[in-house]
Amino acid sequence: MESLLVNNPLRRTVSTWATAALVLASLVLLPRAHADAAPTPLDDNRRITLGYIEIAYELGGLLDPTLQPGGSSLVRPNWFAFAPHASRTGGQGMLSAALAREIITTARGEPAFSILQSLTRAGLTGTVLLTLEQLSLDLVLQGLTIDAATSVASLTTSLNGAALADPRTLLATSSRLAALYWSAPGTHPLDKAEALANTLERALHEGNLAIYTDIGGSARLFLDWRRGLTGEVTPERVLAEFQLAGAVESEARLAYAYALAHAHDTPRPYRLEEVLPAMSWKSLLVAAFALYEEARRAPTPAWRDALIAMGNNYVAWREQHDMAQPVFAPAQLLPGEVSRPALLQALTPLLRTDFGTQEWTYADYAYSQPDRDGNPLTSPPTEYSWSVFWDRWTGILYAFDQAYTDPAALWVMPDPIVNPLP
Repeated sequence: MESLLVNNPLRRTVSTWATAALVLASLVLLPRAHADAAPTPLDDNRRITLGYIEIAYELGGLLDPTLQPGGSSLVRPNWFAFAPHASRTGGQGMLSAALAREIITTARGEPAFSILQSLTRAGLTGTVLLTLEQLSLDLVLQGLTIDAATSVASLTTSLNGAALADPRTLLATSSRLAALYWSAPGTHPLDKAEALANTLERALHEGNLAIYTDIGGSARLFLDWRRGLTGEVTPERVLAEFQLAGAVESEARLAYAYALAHAHDTPRPYRLEEVLPAMSWKSLLVAAFALYEEARRAPTPAWRDALIAMGNNYVAWREQHDMAQPVFAPAQLLPGEVSRPALLQALTPLLRTDFGTQEWTYADYAYSQPDRDGNPLTSPPTEYSWSVFWDRWTGILYAFDQAYTDPAALWVMPDPIVNPLP
């Protein structure tokens, strides 16, 4: 895995993303109409990221009593140590959508005469500018107007632009984005481009909210319940006494027992619908909390880490199977949007998340797998889609295993994105 990360020619430099972050953070948007207006997607994202950080340290402190808020740990991280980083990545995507709309707003008043003008007046510079220029040019060659092309291309600003160095990935990405543009509602080019920006923002925002409400809310209930107990807290007490709406005690016990029996399996069990059939996946959360309790009592670090990993998989399965999947692949096309599955497929080769000091990219994962179609004309990352549960699930498990090699990396928590609205 380390050689893949070091030698992969598609790996992006840190400076590229520092530039992108500065551009996105510098957006100046219109003020709110009312001081008491409903929170924006970025407001929600900041609240969620901060909430995850709080839970990560409280739950992490159970697994490693030496861990203090703001500190670090060498114990295998729990699911909630991953969550702030993933949440912030979603916020960066929302900022990219805001940048796309900023380009559109400017163009409605004064259309750009060149791709470079459209991008530079949005504040883009450096490597990010060069990458977006190339993608925008490909989109113009497929019939998009200059400002529509730069707006659509800017949706990738916070992603792994280095993946586009592979011409096969560039062609597939531009072709898919162009097809989405032509399918978008509206007749004016900028209206079509705005539909893509709105689709991305809504999908990320709804997923962020759904996951935090369910997983974060369950963790907060568990920690509050635990704090109110007297006497020793044991896995048995969690399974017998902790009540979570939608969870079934007998199912949680079954999942817990399975995890104890298979925690050291290689590979770690991940086809949960086969080994735990006909189960309400909410029960996995109770089982995961019981596993975390067992892990803190484990006689050896190896047993502790194995139990934490099983608990993480249980939480992640519930997260992705029940909460994310309906958002990323809704049953029907939503009003004012383009296809969410098609948009996520177009962006999949460029996906990236900084887990503290460790970077994960979907391209790294895809290149580590056997070539799906055996066709040298298609790049492996373009053969997957984040909207497909199994493509997303296995990519996440790859991220888990990568992060487990450097537990301290995740405790370098992200700075939550500040809403640029005054």
